[in-house]
Amino acid sequence: MTKADVIVIGGGIAGITAGACLARDLSVLVLEGESRIGYHATGRSAAILIRNYGNATLRALNLASAPFLEAPQEVSDDSLLSPRGEMLVAGEDELPDLEAYVDGATGMEILTGAQARELVPILRAEAIVKAAIEWDAQDIDVDRMLSGYARLLRRRGGVVETDVTVRDIRRESGHWKITSDRETYSAAIVINAAGAWAGGVGRMAGATDIALSPLRRTAAILPAPEAHDISRWPLFAPATEAWYAKPEAGKLLVSPADEDPVEPHDAWADDMVLAEGLDRFERAVDYTVSRVETSWAGLRTFAPDRTPVVGMDPGADGFFWLAGQGGYGVQTAPALSTLTAEMILGGPTSLKPEIVAALSPSRFA
Repeated sequence: MTKADVIVIGGGIAGITAGACLARDLSVLVLEGESRIGYHATGRSAAILIRNYGNATLRALNLASAPFLEAPQEVSDDSLLSPRGEMLVAGEDELPDLEAYVDGATGMEILTGAQARELVPILRAEAIVKAAIEWDAQDIDVDRMLSGYARLLRRRGGVVETDVTVRDIRRESGHWKITSDRETYSAAIVINAAGAWAGGVGRMAGATDIALSPLRRTAAILPAPEAHDISRWPLFAPATEAWYAKPEAGKLLVSPADEDPVEPHDAWADDMVLAEGLDRFERAVDYTVSRVETSWAGLRTFAPDRTPVVGMDPGADGFFWLAGQGGYGVQTAPALSTLTAEMILGGPTSLKPEIVAALSPSRFA
């Protein structure tokens, strides 16, 4: 039997960052079902820090994560961020959605339709009357972030095992016994960072039954519009979030912004969903989609209130939830991994008590 102080189930950005933070003080073992870490949602992220994205709790997490992403000590020698910007545009019928997004937001500037088209010239004049931009939204180098945290985890003595399928989790004599298809493991604390599979892991352990919902999100890479230098374009989307687009390595990434409930699986793009989303995109721009160079899908997993679930389970001793990050997992990982370590080690938390309470799995007990 392999033993550790903490076993993390899930080798995505949430599990790897939490494991790296804890490995400074405890022995940590990360179990990942795929052949490499970050295979699912982490590796398919739009990879951008948008400070005003999400509800009030998520915005607080975004704000708390930003300083580390800018100066990622022990993870990278350079900032993980680069300039991008995020612009929401609105026609007449979308103005209420734009106003609702801006309400309570910080660091946003209101633009006219003409100003929005100066930033993204392919936007149709008749489709845009107003816009709002967060200039400080920034691209995140997810690959460098994940690999940097993984190196830190191993440097601190942590271990990552891949191709491990967990079959059974049970509490015995004050420890968790985890049985996989390969061997058995034991730890005082289990962290459930299993992404789309987190609900099933919780049920397997007899923890609080939290209705986590994996939602499919599709994306495609298109050729850059001819005669345009798109490198400085912001991420741009309608205020209704019916699609979004952003420059990506000289091409244009476009997503239908779909949220279709699915069972946990290795997601792939649905051709009809993608076609419908690209049609919505084409109606707003002077650009014809002539070719899709590649497409993919990932699963964004949400709790019913769309707030992450982070904390000890109220009814399963030593079972820690780090789940339900939805589409915010990469940009909130520095804050949530720090919080996870603080809570497990029993120290004071760096986040406000009301934020910690809003994240607690006890709200579903």
